[in-house]
Amino acid sequence: MLGLCLGLAGTIWAQVPAEQMTLSWTHTIEKIRWAEDYRLTNEGFILEQARVKGSGAGMEIPADAMLKDGSWHYKPHLPILPMLKLGRTPEAGDYQLCVSSTQAGQQCHSMSYWVGEPTTEQPSIELWGCDIPS
Repeated sequence: MLGLCLGLAGTIWAQVPAEQMTLSWTHTIEKIRWAEDYRLTNEGFILEQARVKGSGAGMEIPADAMLKDGSWHYKPHLPILPMLKLGRTPEAGDYQLCVSSTQAGQQCHSMSYWVGEPTTEQPSIELWGCDIPS
């Protein structure tokens, strides 16, 4: 079964059944909420939609974005991403990760639920698709 692996340098810290996921966080400087919806395939992550509550440093809203329910919604045009590498420090706060699969339904938790709190000794994490036991 296809799932989501969380870890670093190929070392798996956690595995979660997932076919889709939403990764969300609060921008460390602007304090604005950001969310990205991904579909997981054998080749990697397909970024299907992104939402941001406003613009700011490094957060320009694309020209084709549409304002809906207080957030700007848009579809980024990126190739399939084989891996996501995320910065993760105590000062920045944690990501929220919502995963869904046909077998496990939907679960939303802070990333620390699966891999522990962010630390200065381990300031990043990688996410990639992997086969997990059913």
